[in-house]
Amino acid sequence: MEFPPLDLPKIARLAMLSRVLDELEVQQLTPQGKVKYQFSAGGHELAQILLAQALDHPHDAAGVYYRSRPLLLACGLTPYEALAGGMARLGSPSHGRDVGVMFNLPARDGLETLRPGPTILPTSGNVGAQYTPAAGWAQAIRYQEQVLGEADWSGALAVACGGDGSVAANGFWAALNIATTLQLPMLFFIEDNGFGLSVPAHMQTPGGNIATNLRAYGGLKVLEGDGGELHTAWGLIQDAVTHIRHGLGPCLLRMAVPRLSGHTFIDDQSYKPAETLAEDAECDPIDRLSQVWLQAGYTLEAWTGLQTEVHTELQQALQEAEASAEPDPPHITSHLFFQGQAPMQGGLRPEGVQVALASVEREQRGPRLNFVDAVRRTLESEMALNSRLLVFGEDVGVKGGVHGATLDMQAHFGAQRVFDTSLSEDGIIGRAAGMALAGLLPVPEIQFRKYADPAHEQLSDLGTLRWRTANRFAAPLVVRIPVGYGKKTGDPWHSVTGEAVFAHLPGWRIAFPSNAADAAGLLRTALRGDDPTFFLEHRALLDTADGRATYPGDEYCLPFGKAAVLAKGNRATLITWGAMLAPALSAAKTYAGQVEVIDLRTIVPWDVERVLESVRATGKALVVHEDTCTAGFAGEITAEIMSQAFTDLDAPVQRLCMPDIPVPYNVTAMTAFLPGIESIRHKLEELLNY
Repeated sequence: MEFPPLDLPKIARLAMLSRVLDELEVQQLTPQGKVKYQFSAGGHELAQILLAQALDHPHDAAGVYYRSRPLLLACGLTPYEALAGGMARLGSPSHGRDVGVMFNLPARDGLETLRPGPTILPTSGNVGAQYTPAAGWAQAIRYQEQVLGEADWSGALAVACGGDGSVAANGFWAALNIATTLQLPMLFFIEDNGFGLSVPAHMQTPGGNIATNLRAYGGLKVLEGDGGELHTAWGLIQDAVTHIRHGLGPCLLRMAVPRLSGHTFIDDQSYKPAETLAEDAECDPIDRLSQVWLQAGYTLEAWTGLQTEVHTELQQALQEAEASAEPDPPHITSHLFFQGQAPMQGGLRPEGVQVALASVEREQRGPRLNFVDAVRRTLESEMALNSRLLVFGEDVGVKGGVHGATLDMQAHFGAQRVFDTSLSEDGIIGRAAGMALAGLLPVPEIQFRKYADPAHEQLSDLGTLRWRTANRFAAPLVVRIPVGYGKKTGDPWHSVTGEAVFAHLPGWRIAFPSNAADAAGLLRTALRGDDPTFFLEHRALLDTADGRATYPGDEYCLPFGKAAVLAKGNRATLITWGAMLAPALSAAKTYAGQVEVIDLRTIVPWDVERVLESVRATGKALVVHEDTCTAGFAGEITAEIMSQAFTDLDAPVQRLCMPDIPVPYNVTAMTAFLPGIESIRHKLEELLNY
């Protein structure tokens, strides 16, 4: 393949622009308190700018990190946006919501004004978190081309940029396994400056060279070289990109670069030996670029003139940034969830694919269906309507899911739409984020609630992605997780519910249905929505009588935040959800007509108004849940009742939960500690007699 000739004046100008921008922030804006966080890219400029030159496909994307501003400038980020970002002003990529170097950039004109630059995926503040979303975008490239027949995606690639310190992170290895096992079009662009913060590279990877260590890694082309020498770096980048665009699989390119400044503006690099500092200075890519400039026949006066132009441009940009408005605090709460305005990247499915949200009458006739069968039937009906919907996870494909929720679905929809993954929850969720950003609707499965913990970083990032980018990006998806104790036993590893932890992650919706009909309606609503959603499936309900219900039909959608009143009463309100509903209803029968039983059905949002209406009428409230007591979701409900209905109460609000211990493996012990019919009945009796 052919690459455009290098435009030396543009490359030199961009390198100078990045360097002078760093100097302006460090020497002036940070001491003045106008920029609170400063991460210099000094020494990294040339390699990144050359990489941007090669990212010329309209569906290329890059996962970047806090030292990636030279790449952003080469992809179209303006000096004003860069300064406004550091100064937390409107007009910045995040509108003042995120640190200035936490980049995001929908594709725009970059080095070549007649072509779009790559999509810059929203940056995480966590080291190594950029790799798995980039792997997800790379897999989405293949899906768009091979499954959806989108020929314009052919030849695109995803790149993940990271420093040598990030190769020790979980995300790096998760993405490496995804990309190599699937032979995805992905470039690992490692900028090795010899230090991760103050820690030398040999403490990040054996011998300090990830390229050497990965030469025997299956399915990976490995290249390395000097990232500060123009022709060497450009040759390596061309080689790597050509390999990937020709469909030959992923590539890791290690670029040796100096880090001319500290990790941040307050780091004086006193931990570096004097000889290392001297070597770094000798390898300054801009000094070396000036020699190439002269060798190419340009004059020293032209070089000096370019420097003057850059300084003038930055001073003008600084005046604009200082004059720009700060974000209006009331507006900062916007865009945590979808509000009817489609983002620039990701989010709502393209026209003709987004399925209209319907809320029709629930079908009441027909046989009762197991909870797990309702989940599978809903997934299948939505997959038939939406070709961008794909399901994946551990054991999801050939086996049909460890709980049977995807049984035979791979045979129906093919291995590219229903597939198994490596045993990495970080990789499962991170790749799902990249797929969603590329316009797909991923539905990953985590086998058990406890196993979501390794993916916490990606889950947290996903929830705030729309907010952090001020609605420039969105990544709607549905994460299915079986939770809670089993119908025959429990244990500390497979029986966690932990919904309160998820409720504390901003930007996520949470469904926790108690029966097959609600499961179908809530899952369909989530699949047709535009927000990341946890869909929690209680294990004790999957194939038991308590979870069975008539299938409500293939168009039934149940709105989030609408509780169900399943027993009427006038003396006390019992609030619960999930598997606790069945024992709650059984216990309430003892006090028929006295206890109103409310099934929340969703945790975020939860039906505050319906609960308050009931409590104001009954004067008493009991919250029952399976999760542990301290900081459980009952505390949130209790706080709201006390705040909004205190004068209507005739007794203190009560809660019944698991004690603050893991679920025991011993069945007798588990049953003794779980809320059950007798313990709920006893608590109701105390409350009614108060």
